[in-house]
Amino acid sequence: MSNIRNNENPDQPIGGRTGGVYIPPFKLALMRQALENKSKSDDEYQRLKWEALRKSINGLINKVNVGNIKNIIPELFQENLILGRGLFARAIMKAQLASPGFTHIYAALVAVVNTKLPENGELILKRVIYSFKRAYKRRDKIVATALAKFIAHLVNHQVAHELLALQLLTVLLEEPTDDSVEIAVNFTKEVGQIIEELSPQGLHAIFERFRGILHEGDIDKRVQYTVEALFAIRKSGFKDYPAIPSELDLIEREDQITFEIGLDDEIDKEEMLDIYRYDPNYDENELFWEKIKKDILGDEDDNEEEDDE
Repeated sequence: MSNIRNNENPDQPIGGRTGGVYIPPFKLALMRQALENKSKSDDEYQRLKWEALRKSINGLINKVNVGNIKNIIPELFQENLILGRGLFARAIMKAQLASPGFTHIYAALVAVVNTKLPENGELILKRVIYSFKRAYKRRDKIVATALAKFIAHLVNHQVAHELLALQLLTVLLEEPTDDSVEIAVNFTKEVGQIIEELSPQGLHAIFERFRGILHEGDIDKRVQYTVEALFAIRKSGFKDYPAIPSELDLIEREDQITFEIGLDDEIDKEEMLDIYRYDPNYDENELFWEKIKKDILGDEDDNEEEDDE
């Protein structure tokens, strides 16, 4: 994954979980000079800006963690996330698959962006659902488990509707196999607390299905134990699996925009958004983004002032 420079110290490379690449200062200076010498209507200028945008988005996502997410968010909004909608979706999905243990952080980041730029949240949700369906169909358990976890946390943050979680569990448990039940158990751990709150009858029905699978006794003993453990987790109110950890509870639920996209919906992944295209209205669109960015970061500044008070 590409990395970016530290804005305060451009000679300092920023590493991440997948490592960093050092770019010598003279090379950076040449790249900047090349940009300054180009007209904004020039294809090469726009291509260089696109590449810089890609690297910046990748770098920010690569270094986000629980401790710095509040600082990363305004940095991310400095980048043109309308032009970079596909880049953002691609980068965050790649990072999540590489580090499923950070899923709750990536979902929190998506949730904040979604309140300001819902087209970004919708695109990520569509691509995650599409990719989960493909991995599950191919019986790729590792990828399907990771993507199910992403869906769970998008439901937790109400970027995705809770009905998607119930639909996914119904599919997994309809014709149970060791793998599908295990994915379902892991998914229920992650999403159970919010389903208990928003659709207790739905969760009850899912646990009745789990109970039936145990009685049928067709699954491996090891998987049966995970199902039995899940009942204990439910009894505890999923206290060890909070829907949203307090340090990632960054937005008010009423500010969130929730998408009702199901597993059976036709999904356009809009893959052309990931590819550079020349823009004859580049200046106009850049001004449009600057206005949106000012509105977003103005809200951020207001919130910070309220926190200080």
